[in-house]
Amino acid sequence: MTAITDLDRHSVLHLTTLGRVTGRPHTIEIWFAQHGATLYMLSGGGDRSDWVRNLTHAPEVRVLTGDREYVGVGRIVSDPHEDRLARDAVHDKYAVRYGGDLTGWREVALPVAVDLEADPQ
Repeated sequence: MTAITDLDRHSVLHLTTLGRVTGRPHTIEIWFAQHGATLYMLSGGGDRSDWVRNLTHAPEVRVLTGDREYVGVGRIVSDPHEDRLARDAVHDKYAVRYGGDLTGWREVALPVAVDLEADPQ
């Protein structure tokens, strides 16, 4: 079994959900932060974003970072402590690279988690 490590060295990931209406794969490129076997993303569109609606309808997702693909289960973060962890992890990873202020986005965006399986595909 391969450990999930070092994904945070990548600046973006490609998240593939299944379309809730079409059933076809829908892939986006998105910022993320890793905490163990969980990846966190912030949805600026909240629960109105297609990718969030898709993973709410069908939680199994695929994640591609670099040359490694993983299967995971997506969920909206509901625990207050994990909510803060997700917001801070994503913000802190990108705030140093981004030219603008991300604090407003950090506080209003919807935190979403993907819990990854241990073996890359």
